[in-house]
Amino acid sequence: MTADELVFFVNGKKVVEKNADPETTLLAYLRRKLQLSGTKLGCGEGGCGACTVMLSKYDRFQNKIVHFSANACLAPICSLHHVAVTTVEGIGSTKSRLHPVQERISKSHGSQCGFCTPGIVMSMYTLLRNQPEPTIEEIENAFQGNLCRCTGYRAILQGFRTFARDGGCCGGSGDNPNCCMNQKKDSKVTLLPSLFNPEEFMPLDPTQEPIFPPELLRLKDVPRKQLRFEGERVTWIQASTLKELLDLKAQYPEAKLVVGNTEIGIEMKFKNKLFPMIVCPAWIPELNAVEHGPEGISFGASCPLSSVEKTLHEAIDNLPAYKTEVFKGVLEQLRWFAGMQVKSVASIGGNIITASPISDLNPVFMASGAKLTIVSTGTKRMVRMDHTFFPGYRKTLLAPEEILLSIEIPYSREGEYFSAFKQASRREDDIAKVTCGMRVLFQPETAQVKELALCYGGMADRTISALKTMRKQTARFWNKELLQDVCAGLVEELYLSPDAPGGMVEFRRTLTLSFFFKFYLTVLQKLGKGNLENNCAKLDPTDASATSLFQKDPPANVQFFQEVPEGQSEEDMVGRPLPHLAAAMQASGEAVYCDDIPRYENELSLRLVTSTKAHAKITCIDISEAQKVPGFVCFISAEDVPGSNKTGIFNDETVFAKDEVTCVGHIIGAVVTDTPEHAQRAAQGVKITYEELPAIITIEDAIKNNSFHGSELKIGKGDLMKGFSEADNIVSGEVHIGGQEHFYLETHCTIAVPKGEQGEMELFVSTQNTMKTQSFVANMLGVPANRILVRVKRIGGGFGGKETRSTVVSTAVALAAHKTGRPVRCMLDRDEDMLITGGRHPFLAKYKVGFMKDGKVVALKVEHYSNAGNTLDLSQSIMERALFHMDNCYKIPNILGTGRLCKTNLPSNTAFRGFGGPQGMLIAEYWMSEVALTCGLPAEEVRRKNLYKEGDLTHFNQKLEAFTLSRCWDECLASSQYHARRSEIDKFNEENCWKKRGLCIIPTKFGISFSIPFLNQAGALIHVYTDGSVLLAHGGMEMGQGLHTKMIQVASRALKIPISKIYISETSTNTVPNTSPTAASVSSDLNGQAIYEACQTILKRLEPFKKKNPTGTWEEWVSAAYLDAVSLSATGFYKTPNLGYSFETNSGNPFHYFSYGVACSEVEIDCLTGDHKNLRTDIVMDVGSSLNPAIDIGQEVNVSGMLENTGAKDMGSIKRTKGMARRKSLLENMRVLGRIGGTGDRGRHRELEY
Repeated sequence: MTADELVFFVNGKKVVEKNADPETTLLAYLRRKLQLSGTKLGCGEGGCGACTVMLSKYDRFQNKIVHFSANACLAPICSLHHVAVTTVEGIGSTKSRLHPVQERISKSHGSQCGFCTPGIVMSMYTLLRNQPEPTIEEIENAFQGNLCRCTGYRAILQGFRTFARDGGCCGGSGDNPNCCMNQKKDSKVTLLPSLFNPEEFMPLDPTQEPIFPPELLRLKDVPRKQLRFEGERVTWIQASTLKELLDLKAQYPEAKLVVGNTEIGIEMKFKNKLFPMIVCPAWIPELNAVEHGPEGISFGASCPLSSVEKTLHEAIDNLPAYKTEVFKGVLEQLRWFAGMQVKSVASIGGNIITASPISDLNPVFMASGAKLTIVSTGTKRMVRMDHTFFPGYRKTLLAPEEILLSIEIPYSREGEYFSAFKQASRREDDIAKVTCGMRVLFQPETAQVKELALCYGGMADRTISALKTMRKQTARFWNKELLQDVCAGLVEELYLSPDAPGGMVEFRRTLTLSFFFKFYLTVLQKLGKGNLENNCAKLDPTDASATSLFQKDPPANVQFFQEVPEGQSEEDMVGRPLPHLAAAMQASGEAVYCDDIPRYENELSLRLVTSTKAHAKITCIDISEAQKVPGFVCFISAEDVPGSNKTGIFNDETVFAKDEVTCVGHIIGAVVTDTPEHAQRAAQGVKITYEELPAIITIEDAIKNNSFHGSELKIGKGDLMKGFSEADNIVSGEVHIGGQEHFYLETHCTIAVPKGEQGEMELFVSTQNTMKTQSFVANMLGVPANRILVRVKRIGGGFGGKETRSTVVSTAVALAAHKTGRPVRCMLDRDEDMLITGGRHPFLAKYKVGFMKDGKVVALKVEHYSNAGNTLDLSQSIMERALFHMDNCYKIPNILGTGRLCKTNLPSNTAFRGFGGPQGMLIAEYWMSEVALTCGLPAEEVRRKNLYKEGDLTHFNQKLEAFTLSRCWDECLASSQYHARRSEIDKFNEENCWKKRGLCIIPTKFGISFSIPFLNQAGALIHVYTDGSVLLAHGGMEMGQGLHTKMIQVASRALKIPISKIYISETSTNTVPNTSPTAASVSSDLNGQAIYEACQTILKRLEPFKKKNPTGTWEEWVSAAYLDAVSLSATGFYKTPNLGYSFETNSGNPFHYFSYGVACSEVEIDCLTGDHKNLRTDIVMDVGSSLNPAIDIGQEVNVSGMLENTGAKDMGSIKRTKGMARRKSLLENMRVLGRIGGTGDRGRHRELEY
């Protein structure tokens, strides 16, 4: 049968695709076919929003043009017939004019690594197309489907709230204690409260937006006809009438019906399922109808969830409250269901038929008794959604030829109450642990139960009802006896085996009781308003907090930073909040990341083949099925390596596993094909047989089996036995700290291009470490390092995860390019990336602490164990830093810390922001809290009592100079109003039984330097061209931390020229060799000083020409030097002095200096569910004199900003304090900085929610 042409528009241009493949997503089509790389691949499953685009169409059911956001990674191109697509490139550019959305996110410092920025821009743009003057709440809701790993969201919201009609400054009239006008002035330092000036922003003019394509508008009255698209493996049919749909389902009973593709797309991509026949019913009027009937509102099965949400909101506004109980429950689930990108396309029918056991909505529909209309050719039946509707896992009562036509959500009745609950790891856009719908109907004018429905998801392999418990409550009264009986019944009826899928068995079972208790109290509260008879219990006021739903408060924040000195030149940008120099390009989609580089004409795609066993011998590798995949080129393995298969920091890894695998995700080989899709299929076709061996997984397993990397590390000082003998109290215990995924938005990516001469190869890599990438590839290929060129333009986030682990991809891709002689590309899918690369080290600490009655700590012993994984990688250095930070900020006279690296059968864990420091500090704060509790003293007093003082020696005998922590502590106590709020919190906790608030203030001291001395070096290269422009190169990678921006600021001040004359193109091994990784919070320090040295060389050469022409311009001096044959190119080099620590003698300095900070956070927790949110955080951070306050604040805010995972974005106040005493400055002669703001893997501690 002949396939139809697919017609749609992209950024106003008509696209006609004659060979539309149903397996091709809009994202792949935009990036590969149309070369529009602004839309990014972040997760591939609609969870991160990096691929957000705006879709526009004429909606025949609403008779108007509609605009909605969607995930391009899930949208099949076949679903876009007669749809207009707008990408980030289509709304503005730096070459013409930025759109106000793009301008505001860039100028408000809301773009750091920038990989997520185009998606965030498009979410905001779509909102403004529908609502030009949104509320702050609407702006926040628009981003539920967008993740940002860098910013903590503060800067994004602060910039975008300028669009809100309720989003301006309060002018001091509000009651926000963090208002910029409520802050005390510091006479010593002038502090500024704003990082940007909103008055400079272009106004939004809705009349200037691109129009909907007239050609599509003219088609609005043309009858639709059935479409058919034939792909390589899948056929897509777009049905235009209900009869066509039913006939197709009768002909192809196994065909999948797809509207939004939010489920089937994920199953095809990540579960490798194949659905040869797909039918799309999105055009059919009956499946899109919304009807208000006498018993409820009926929604056609194809209605998008966003439409359901809007309709139910309108019903609540217009109907009596008693009729809308169920509607409110549905909306409560939809509030947290997903982002707008998913709700705009996902259908209500698809949500039901998917039959997910953890569905948010199905328990609600089941509890409400929703009616389903099911049809097939010649038949129609009505089914009430009850416990029989889901007979098994992912199964429904529908016969193969039947379809769901509609669902009727009923009105609630007088005396009927309904609640819905969901608990997930994070509030927004996350799958549930447990979800439920609960309904009770009372006899008229009584509290006697007539009907009770308790339906749960997450407690079985399907949505279930607690039938036994429900039936026993009929005719009983709503009181404590009923409560106790229901809870006892749920415990018995809702059983989970200890190995139930999803884990967290005890927590999930507890949630079933907590949800009912909340429902019980909520109903009590409502019954109490009706003055019913005494058979009904009364609500205790202290229980009322359990009835309130989770609420997000509007974010409020303020940041203070040091103003530049009076008289500083306007052209001198050092110390000014200069926006990230690439922010505008990132916001417009023009910034080029590794996978954005256009494909080479003869380029191939690589897919890794990894182990599915934790520890096993490889007995056979069968590639016969893979060879049958179209476009297959070759399979590579250890047998193909021309040089050494040994790799890794300590040469204890392999490029490809040979004979034995030591973790799930261990790379065994790779397939090379013509496209990424064929590569995925071919990789699935490689069949590997194993002989399993015993595996060690946990730290406890490793200790039991004496499985360790290397020998024990140890730092000790003082007389431990004497300290414990003199202590008034001794407390011991254990602390377990879990791991953490890096979740850089851009996954690992490498393009390898063989040059054909003497082993030359060029690699474009997303890495923090060009030197190791170069050396590992050269070693694997058996060529000198000078044949391998590694280039990095920018990376979409690193956080330590690309310091060494990027090489596992780069070496494999380089081998494929070597073997085939053609360019080869590989960008890992998110699931591959998380499987292969490891993360933050889990830690186990066994501590023993001795202290006096007044809380003074006199002795401490901590045994540290980290889960290093199957290879050593950086684990030893990470444990060393954990030992260096085991004191955090506290002087402990008698101390011993030991560390062991557990060798397990997990992917090797690696660098992660803080590099062991967060684990060491968290352990310290844990036992410090135990000390305070034991002494019965306020925690802040005990912490303050034990703080170091100026001139003290640490436990590793480094003297603390310019020690400003005490002032940071005092300022944070004052700015946070700690003591006043402590009283308020005590009062709140007395008045609320089920919600509690806590307040804690925590200091930090972080050592700045690589702990391996030789890594503290950097180089720079400067070229000055005859037109006066400057090309700058250094050894650091730009990964969102603003490193390139800061380095240009350094060069600008040193050369005394505007930043507009200076440019950094990339980081590469042919400009600056032997670079240290961009990590350890030292990249600005090291590279900044190297740049300064190179600038001084240039200035020295120009000095004679300046003397000859003192009134000349920079361009004239450069031209004169060139005409006099003076070199205008210079290198610079720097190494940090006086570093070198010995564990044997406990002497020498591991760090050049320390950064200090104090944070105070207030958190609220729901004791019944574990729901928690950060109410306010105050941070005081001493970073010396900042090169760029906006960038440094952006790095600091991220620490608390990552608490967004708990559901709060209110970051309170951030105060950045000038260095209060003379401190070692790497650029003292420039008077630029104390510590140049953080780069590398430090500062974002998502799990450290103090």
